[in-house]
Amino acid sequence: MTNHNAYLAPMQNEQQLALSNIGITALNPMQETAHKTILTKNEIVLIAPTGSGKTIGFLLPLLQLLEPSLPSIQCLILVPSRELALQIEQVWKKMGTGLKVNVCYGGHDARTEAKNLTVPPALLIGTPGRIADHVQRGRVNLDTIKTLILDEFDKSLELGFQSEMEYILGGLTNLTKKVMVSATESLEIPEFAKVNEPTTLNFASKEKHSASDLTMKLVISEDRDKLQTLFQLLCSLSSEPALIFCNHRDACERATTYLNEQGIIATFYHGGMEQNDRERALIQFRNGSVNYLVTTDLAARGLDIPEMKNVIHFQLPIHENEFTHRNGRTARMHAKGTAYLLMSRNEKQPEYIQEQVKELQLPKKNQLPEPPLFQTLYINGGKKTKLNKFDIVGCFLQKGKLAKEDLGLIEVQDFNSFVAVKIYKVQTLLHTIKDEKIKGKKYKMGVAK
Repeated sequence: MTNHNAYLAPMQNEQQLALSNIGITALNPMQETAHKTILTKNEIVLIAPTGSGKTIGFLLPLLQLLEPSLPSIQCLILVPSRELALQIEQVWKKMGTGLKVNVCYGGHDARTEAKNLTVPPALLIGTPGRIADHVQRGRVNLDTIKTLILDEFDKSLELGFQSEMEYILGGLTNLTKKVMVSATESLEIPEFAKVNEPTTLNFASKEKHSASDLTMKLVISEDRDKLQTLFQLLCSLSSEPALIFCNHRDACERATTYLNEQGIIATFYHGGMEQNDRERALIQFRNGSVNYLVTTDLAARGLDIPEMKNVIHFQLPIHENEFTHRNGRTARMHAKGTAYLLMSRNEKQPEYIQEQVKELQLPKKNQLPEPPLFQTLYINGGKKTKLNKFDIVGCFLQKGKLAKEDLGLIEVQDFNSFVAVKIYKVQTLLHTIKDEKIKGKKYKMGVAK
């Protein structure tokens, strides 16, 4: 067995500090192998399941690859979604490297991004469309970039970013290192990536669910729209949170509306929403203000959400890959999980499900799940206004008279902050601190919608 602590010992102090800053004392085997390989090889394909820590695996080597004295973009990370871009940026900032990072994505203010890029970051993270736009406008110089990382690159291709990726990669004439990252085993590397003899690190097969980790259960609906059956299923889950997957945006919204009308607090998440609305939905799900997230495959991978004990396929996907990624949200790292397959009586089981799935008989009596313990409060201040978690905690405990256990997850963004507060304390807290200041400044606070 590998002694991970022994491996960490010879690492540079800055790497030890970076790991300490993100709360890691030992790398897992995938991260350890990725770190060594990225430093020593020029073309790497890293395949590992969602939730295995791939981000740390490819960010940590950058501490040795990036040169702090160079005033130019040295590494570009392309990702398929805004959420993944922000997640990687957050991890990099937590590492406390001292090296500048910028993130660019559709839906973000382009003028703010342009201003940030006037002082080039060492690390640039973004979606292909927005990065291509900045390149075309002369805001990003591709000539200085030595390292390229394509995270979830197959997803970027699926989402139609091929022309933008081809345009960007065509301009990267001085690359010395390419790292392609995915959670999918059966993938094709596009020709425009010009990857000739990659070193492939495949950790997907080693991490597949064992029969004892993931249980699949079939839930038959006598009604074709399956909404009543979904309601009954949630009532049977002992108030445990769940991810509910649909194939289409309108199905997400329709199912959420139905559940809310039945007294179950749920929210939806899909690519057609405004960025702020998407972020708030994820924040409320992460912090326990909402226990049921009804989503498209956008949430199947690459998002910072907790591992679920329950994954529900309200609509089964067409392709096996998406089915695998959805199920990857549960039964990870030797935990147990259940994937529920909702099918109408005459619906045909997809060919990619080979085994006989045992049918679950739902109880005839429905007992509504317990409501969430928390509610999310919004504060119109964040990192850019010098507000941090300690300031918020201090205000809510001292001036708001809350106990520590009344506070849940706190997320501080650039201009906004979100705080989970025990639901029965919210109104009293807002009344108590309505005239109070944090660090001498008055902020607007209220329940996040």
